[in-house]
Amino acid sequence: MDEKFLASISDKSSGEHFSAFPEGYEKGRTKFVIITGSVMSGIGKGIFSSALGKTLQDRNLKVAPIKVEAYLNIDSGTLSPYRHGEVFVLDDGTETDMDLGSYERFLDMELSRDNFTTHGQIYKRIIEKERAGFYQGRDVQYIPHVTGETKMVLRNLAMKSKADIVLIEIGGTVGDYENLFAMESVRELIYEEGAQNCCFVNLTYILEPHHLGEFKSKAAQIGLRQLMGLGLQPDLIVCRSEHPITRTVKEKISMNANVPIERVFNTYDVGNIYELPLFYREQGVDEAILQVLGMEKKFKVNGSRSLRDWTEKNILKPEKEVTIGVAGKYTGTSDTYISIVKALEHCSAVLNAKVNVKWIEATDVENGKSRIEEEMQGVDGVIVPGGFGTRGVEGKIACVKYLRENKVPFLGICYGFQMAVIEFCRSICGVKNANTEEVKKDSENNVICILPEQEEVEGLGGTLRLGGFDIKVKKGTLAYELYGKKDKVRERFRHRFNVNTKFIDLIEKNGMVFSGMAPQKRIMQILELPGHPFFVGTQYHAEFTSRPLKPNPVYLGFVKAALKKKYGK
Repeated sequence: MDEKFLASISDKSSGEHFSAFPEGYEKGRTKFVIITGSVMSGIGKGIFSSALGKTLQDRNLKVAPIKVEAYLNIDSGTLSPYRHGEVFVLDDGTETDMDLGSYERFLDMELSRDNFTTHGQIYKRIIEKERAGFYQGRDVQYIPHVTGETKMVLRNLAMKSKADIVLIEIGGTVGDYENLFAMESVRELIYEEGAQNCCFVNLTYILEPHHLGEFKSKAAQIGLRQLMGLGLQPDLIVCRSEHPITRTVKEKISMNANVPIERVFNTYDVGNIYELPLFYREQGVDEAILQVLGMEKKFKVNGSRSLRDWTEKNILKPEKEVTIGVAGKYTGTSDTYISIVKALEHCSAVLNAKVNVKWIEATDVENGKSRIEEEMQGVDGVIVPGGFGTRGVEGKIACVKYLRENKVPFLGICYGFQMAVIEFCRSICGVKNANTEEVKKDSENNVICILPEQEEVEGLGGTLRLGGFDIKVKKGTLAYELYGKKDKVRERFRHRFNVNTKFIDLIEKNGMVFSGMAPQKRIMQILELPGHPFFVGTQYHAEFTSRPLKPNPVYLGFVKAALKKKYGK
């Protein structure tokens, strides 16, 4: 081991607060709001964190959210959509949990790898340091090393973002073994930062068994006792329920958790999630948090109508409605395509038209369980979304063929873009066995092939072409008009395959236009069919950059085309 290196780190492994403070860190400069869930997962911590962040932004506070995931995966990239919902991709290429998508949409922010960490990332950093001799022979332990590394991530975000408040959402549920590292880390964080600089919020679930017709809070009480057993005392409790809870339930929660009843809030089902920031503001959630943090005098009064205006514009009562089909192979859970659903909602608010979603299972079309003509009944446009693997491919291709031939508005996303190329080559270009290399090896007929830089890649995690890339848009095309006559735009990608360059000339000769491509490589990124009401495919995920009141231009154009198909104008 290099002696100079060992000397440089000789003082870094001592003390119980190992590696917890970045150089130049100032306690109290940034406040921390910690958000956990109890009783069960899936109760909406991500939406709560996002909506809360919006209310704080409205008070001119700078917020920085972070999701702390319990799993040992390095990122979300290899997780099944059925198990964990959509993989959301940040501009820097980080594959994350779908809650990062909620943060970006509500807060209108572009996040980075600093806003996401996992148990696996923490362990990876520790093992790398241990192998390099960083710990100088000391046994590497849960405390202080795992907790210290976790606190380091949180404080690094505070310093880099220069945020007034860092919102820390801890994945999973109180009582999970796997998130104990995060729970202990934030307990230590509160101890070290001081209670005046941290606010602990627990989102709990109040059961309402239909056969009883009354609320049951015992599970919530037990979850809160477990939380306090970890040395964590909530400052606020938000009771999640289907319907408004009674004061009696609030009193039980207050007494059992040592939280004043005025800091026990209730969030129940509302018609539109974009109502939630104002809903929390009117309940006083953000003000209570500012009181805990000693910031209420500076930020108590909100002098603008910005939050109310934002809310009212997002929840307009629509005058029209359309039905959009989503022909995918993970339709068993809407979380798989959550960003697509949200992008359609953003169009709905801007166009004052309700967008209904009809799920079309491509695998059922493929194996004959459902007929394509029946599935297409009542739809005004269809999205063929991204995906991987062979299952459902022929079903997606059949959908694309129907949409092309019957002049139904079509939007292909990533794999959907590739399916459109295959269908066009089979039906129009005379390449009867056209396919993708992802499905079968056929050097003569694979119109979709692996990207050159992906040929030597062996692993799966983090190896795709990921993140934001510039796109050169061809003038005079539909894409050029959709993007406001910009000849360069930036969108987010997550793919390993692309259009085989050997077939590009043939495809364009037969009428398909590649209206967007990589600036310096012959990678096709947008396709369209002139003469069709709307036939557009994008190799990128346009939904990842869509925002409330600022829908992605491709989605906006698609929904406009669907409205025109239905209403004729």
